[in-house]
Amino acid sequence: MHGKFITLEGIDGAGKSTHLAWLAAFIQDRGIQAVVTREPGGTGLGEKLRALLLDKEQVMHLETEALLMFAARREHLDKVIAPALARGEWVLCDRFTDATFAYQGSGRGLDWARLRTLEQWVQGPLQPDLTLLFDVAPAVGRQRAGNIKAPDRFEQERDDFFQRVRDGYLRRAREDAARMRVIDAGAPIAQIRRELRDIVEPLCR
Repeated sequence: MHGKFITLEGIDGAGKSTHLAWLAAFIQDRGIQAVVTREPGGTGLGEKLRALLLDKEQVMHLETEALLMFAARREHLDKVIAPALARGEWVLCDRFTDATFAYQGSGRGLDWARLRTLEQWVQGPLQPDLTLLFDVAPAVGRQRAGNIKAPDRFEQERDDFFQRVRDGYLRRAREDAARMRVIDAGAPIAQIRRELRDIVEPLCR
């Protein structure tokens, strides 16, 4: 049996991490083994690349940034995601390729055609079975994120950057509506979790 691959997306402060922990427990309570991971990161090399990518002191070319994202993703797929799916386990991932289109594509301005080429090269036909996009206004996301920790290299960007990122996510959701489900991340947590349960529970049967 092949496992399910579920990704959680959204701008900083959308609540992905909170809902990821709840969703993992929800799935495991139904007797399904779940691997929880994140991007960039998820492997030893990936975490080192993550540290570089989030370091506020690092200055890098936009294309270098995108290539490092996909380099970390290639390792992640090879070492964590593909083996877990082959074992029949579910993989819950905090961000995946949609984030690269949103942040490096819409946010930074890198041509989406180039990103599609890298997407095909690195992951081939593999796409998540389900992507949960937690959508929230940038001002709300920034306020939430700022209350948790000091901003990293992305989080220190201006509001217009995060609006472009949000627009990029919503564009991806329109282009692949069968895979991506948009969740109102500004709604009460209880309401969000009822929606998540209604979306995910049928996959557990």
